[in-house]
Amino acid sequence: MAEINFTYLPGDGIGPEVGAASIAVLKATASKFGHSLNIEEHLIGGAAIDAGLKPLPDESFESAKRTGAMLLGAVGGPKWDHLKGQDRPELGSLLPLRKNLNLYANIRPCKPYPALIDRAPLKRERLEGVDFIVMRELTGGIYFGDKGRDDQGAFDMCRYSEAEVRRIANKAFDLAMTRRKKVTSVDKSNVLETSRLWRETVIAVAADYPEVELEHLLIDAMTMHMLTRAQDFDVILTENMFGDILTDEASVLCGSMGVIPSASLSDGGMGMYEPIHGSAPDIAGQGKANPLAMILSAAWMLRLSFGLDAEADIIETAVSAALEQGQTTGDLGGNLSTSQVGEWIADYVQR
Repeated sequence: MAEINFTYLPGDGIGPEVGAASIAVLKATASKFGHSLNIEEHLIGGAAIDAGLKPLPDESFESAKRTGAMLLGAVGGPKWDHLKGQDRPELGSLLPLRKNLNLYANIRPCKPYPALIDRAPLKRERLEGVDFIVMRELTGGIYFGDKGRDDQGAFDMCRYSEAEVRRIANKAFDLAMTRRKKVTSVDKSNVLETSRLWRETVIAVAADYPEVELEHLLIDAMTMHMLTRAQDFDVILTENMFGDILTDEASVLCGSMGVIPSASLSDGGMGMYEPIHGSAPDIAGQGKANPLAMILSAAWMLRLSFGLDAEADIIETAVSAALEQGQTTGDLGGNLSTSQVGEWIADYVQR
């Protein structure tokens, strides 16, 4: 019997709804395998602000640090757009969590489900066989550099150290060794000095992995190649801002942003797991939100933070079955509510 102890951060908008569905699935999984489940639920983002707290309350951070595993719904929304800087839900919670817990490696998969291929805007032949993972550096670059305004404009500094590039590159090559042994490193080395350092360091790391093929692409070219030869990629390695852009582009290949989980990892077992979609306040509270990406994020948590591969596999199998059988929310052509999708997958897990 395993002890599954984690911090649950429902967040804002549809976060609590998709989160509740994922918790139902986790409870079913723990029951099936005889594990204990200890959930520490805390506020974050706009929900914390509305409760009179800062975006990342101390108790939320301490819980995350203690458990080492976080399941996050969504953060932010137009309601708090009037706030500035660190008072905003996203800047005041997600970035400090990533930085202070050293969650420097963000991974997002792109492997279209057969049931969703025809929902993607590209032709079927461009999508069949696509299976890659984007490894995005998450705690450096322009998002974390000095920023500000003066009387003539505004500035955002982009800076990377060799050590920051080396550690994310090592993670990408380690991952490639478990897959098809290819890394595509994406930069803008024809213009940016940080990208020249990035490329030099990645080449140096590659020398330690002679079995892995290394390809370099410029970010502008990569946005084209991802749509025209997506089958060629295995592990895509890139810096923070480029990774943010590419992972949203990759979601189009999967037919829906609502089926893509993500993991933000440090060294060891520390990890934060969340769907790539936002808080979607326009449908919050209506039971319309698709919970599959959140449920898959929970599966990744079981696998990567707790080493529970069989448990993660059964959840992923259940999600595939739900898609094949049309047991989905309206955005994917089904007629179930958010909670009903969670219940269906929970029931499937316990069969």
